[in-house]
Amino acid sequence: MERKDYSAQIAKLQARLGRLTRLAAAKGLSTVVALEGPDAAGKGGAIRRLCGMIDAAHYQVHPTPAPTAEEKSRHYLWRFWNKTPAPGHLAIFDRSWYGRVMVERVEGFATDAEWARAYSEINDYEARLAETGMVVLKVWINISKEEQLRRFRAREDSPHKRHKMTTEDYRNRKKWDDNLRAAEDMIARTDTPHAPWHVVLGDDKRYARVAVLKAVCRALADRLD
Repeated sequence: MERKDYSAQIAKLQARLGRLTRLAAAKGLSTVVALEGPDAAGKGGAIRRLCGMIDAAHYQVHPTPAPTAEEKSRHYLWRFWNKTPAPGHLAIFDRSWYGRVMVERVEGFATDAEWARAYSEINDYEARLAETGMVVLKVWINISKEEQLRRFRAREDSPHKRHKMTTEDYRNRKKWDDNLRAAEDMIARTDTPHAPWHVVLGDDKRYARVAVLKAVCRALADRLD
């Protein structure tokens, strides 16, 4: 996507999302957006564009680090139930409850029985959110293995982005096929009418950011009409 076209679309979509979130706030309509994807897929950049023109009082961004000792002692969904948005608010998850069927499955942090059972648990969790009237959507930003490596090297060369890189990033690349298989299973088994997946091609960052904004705007507009 050319920069001029990208800038025009981003400005238009951010203004539209700002209006939609204000209307949602006035009507008490809550929204949950979960962003997933490989390392360096561009989730952070997409989130920054989502929040560009939203009233700070109307949204929260929740990064999802490794669970704490307290969180490990409870059901894995407990820490996400605690972040359910208030009426009229938008909650954006930078990685989410899908860690159970992605990283925990691939790394062996969950047993085969635990991650296999999680598909139905997650579907039920999202159904409960939707039953309260929430908008629930999930975005998978997909990038190629070659593009990921290019972004890793670009980060290493940038003094402003070098801190993002760890040895874990390259270690995770060695399990690319396992992660891809887990992602395919995840999308196939948890794509539902009340909580659909939106798969976005992410090799072009500009295109991906526009696509994520469009998906969220469309979901809100459909509910508010």
